[in-house]
Amino acid sequence: MNRREFMRSAAASLAALPLFHIRASALSPNSKLQHASFGASGQALADLRSLAKSPYFELRAVAEVDDRMLPEVLQHFPGVRIYKDWRQLLADEADKLDSVNISVPDHMHAIMTVASMQRGLHVYCQKPLAHNISEVRSMEAVARSTGVVTQMGTQLASMIYERQAVQMIQDGWIGPIREVHVFSHKTWGDTESRPPHAHPIPAELDWELWCGVAPKADFVEGYYHPGNWRKRLDYGTGTLGDMGCHIYSGMFRALGLTQPLAVRSLGRQPNATNWAIDEWIEYRFAGNALTAGKELKVTWTDGSLGVPPAIRILTEGILPDQGTVFLGEEGVLLAPHWERAQLFPRERFKDRRPPRLEPRDHYLDFLNASRGESVTPIADFLDYGAPLTEIILLGGIATHFPAQWLEWDAGRMQFVNHPEANTHLSRPYREGWVLEGDLI
Repeated sequence: MNRREFMRSAAASLAALPLFHIRASALSPNSKLQHASFGASGQALADLRSLAKSPYFELRAVAEVDDRMLPEVLQHFPGVRIYKDWRQLLADEADKLDSVNISVPDHMHAIMTVASMQRGLHVYCQKPLAHNISEVRSMEAVARSTGVVTQMGTQLASMIYERQAVQMIQDGWIGPIREVHVFSHKTWGDTESRPPHAHPIPAELDWELWCGVAPKADFVEGYYHPGNWRKRLDYGTGTLGDMGCHIYSGMFRALGLTQPLAVRSLGRQPNATNWAIDEWIEYRFAGNALTAGKELKVTWTDGSLGVPPAIRILTEGILPDQGTVFLGEEGVLLAPHWERAQLFPRERFKDRRPPRLEPRDHYLDFLNASRGESVTPIADFLDYGAPLTEIILLGGIATHFPAQWLEWDAGRMQFVNHPEANTHLSRPYREGWVLEGDLI
């Protein structure tokens, strides 16, 4: 089928698939959650070490395509079963598992997550949830039909800093919001073309498995693996994909914004293989009771662009490398990434104290919910992860069509004024990579 037909049928196809394995809804009080990790190093290892803070966590198996990434996970979790192919891990271990974490490059998130959820496994998936919007819709559909516990890896959403900022906005500290600026200094893009040469594939690396569902490129040392895949169109989602779910999170939760009306890019355009740097993306959202008008403008900038000088003046010259500025009718709230919110003008808010909140742990909330305890993860797929990821991915699509407003119809999952942009909503998987019963 062509891309458009594929896009229309994807979510419906996945939602109708049978479940292969359903775990009990709750573990016995003293039993340990049996867990597997897709990925062994970097973010995967960080996720595992955070989950392992609980005495009710046991790592049973790890899937890792590169043997060079294994020593540290084996040091921390001796005796864990090691698989090269994550599909084999699920085939051998799914009936013994309760949960998994998906901490691998973006292009493999969806198929791993769907296959795990269909087997009744609870899923902690790193951000962004998926590489394209059709995958997001499919993941959302399967999460809904299976009822498994889910959590997206936006740890800041559980931290007091973001939760305080969300409550201050919702409690009207700075009045109705008239504009929002979101920014990051990161540069997960590349203005150069892909190198014309290829390198020998290291013996420890299964390059076929690493490329997975995406097009199989020639191996170039250091160009894709282990870290620079974020810059590449086929495997990552650029700076916006890397940091957008983190930094947009507070705005998304505070204002209840789910789907934009339209999006456009005023920054650089990706080249044939790589995401751009210095992105400038504008969204238009429908206004609501928390906003100052019928529409709300939200602007994203990254790289060297920073924020407009007028915004810097409003925050009295104080701006971190990454964060969000909320412009309200009665003041300004700056929410730095990983730091406490600040209010401006300072003199007006000098006697206000941030709301007192109980601490939460992003990882332990997921683990405890997966064990059947009465806790709701703050970043589940249905109300948070899928719609937030969709916002981010729409911005990435806009960078392919500079200076054009792309009008978004979320219900029909299409840009109503730009047929070419709709071709970026999905992509067919590489031949041989549609699992039996696991079509995305």
